[in-house]
Amino acid sequence: MDGWCYLPRFIDKIRLHLAGQLHPDYQPNFAHAGFDARWLEAAGLKAEDFIALVKGTITDGQVFDWVRQHVHRSSEEKAKFNQWLLNRGREENDPALRERLRQRKAESSLSHRDDIQTFVDYIDADEKRR
Repeated sequence: MDGWCYLPRFIDKIRLHLAGQLHPDYQPNFAHAGFDARWLEAAGLKAEDFIALVKGTITDGQVFDWVRQHVHRSSEEKAKFNQWLLNRGREENDPALRERLRQRKAESSLSHRDDIQTFVDYIDADEKRR
């Protein structure tokens, strides 16, 4: 969606939140921490404003159109965010982050999965998409 790999997931999370169906594991950090907050920061948006935008739309395409018209970031800025997101947890120079990923895998009985190298990998596995 306009070059943002996280945007579709965030829209889905907002819609689930608005319907009272967002999984409890995601509620404490919803829109104000983690990947949500980092995307909002990268896009230059406030959580409350973006949630209201999604609430006022019927389709994801409407949200996409709004983002395309109002969020002015270069292709390079979007690519930088996407690379950060897709590689989060792989950073060799951040042992605490690597440990947190290891702990999350253990908590979810996924320690045996050597293919899980990033938090995006972990989320996909934990949510049974791979």
